[in-house]
Amino acid sequence: MARALHHLDLWVDDVARAEGEWGWLLAACGWQREEGVRSWLHPDGTYVFMEHSPDQHGTHDRLRPGVNHLALTVEDRARLDRVRAESTEHGWHELYADRYPHAGGEAHLALYLESSEGFEVEVVVEP
Repeated sequence: MARALHHLDLWVDDVARAEGEWGWLLAACGWQREEGVRSWLHPDGTYVFMEHSPDQHGTHDRLRPGVNHLALTVEDRARLDRVRAESTEHGWHELYADRYPHAGGEAHLALYLESSEGFEVEVVVEP
């Protein structure tokens, strides 16, 4: 089956900080860093590319029109718990911690994180 998403360009303000945060999270979810570029590749061929563009203006606000959040998958609850345990030391802030791992509903296992620039990522256990 063909992949559903070809790639995502992620525009950030602070590339060095974002590279550390996103690089860690993507690796924790099974993505591989591509040599020589600021890009991470998923086993299905989808990739995420990160840059700071001179065309950017303003700051990211997921509550304005545009993409609200990105959802990544992990294979099991143990991996989800590990990502949660390590996320803070890699610059991520947990959202809805009081409802972990069911903030999305009782049948949905997920972790909700926010980067230092306000990007939200939902990490979901793929059944």
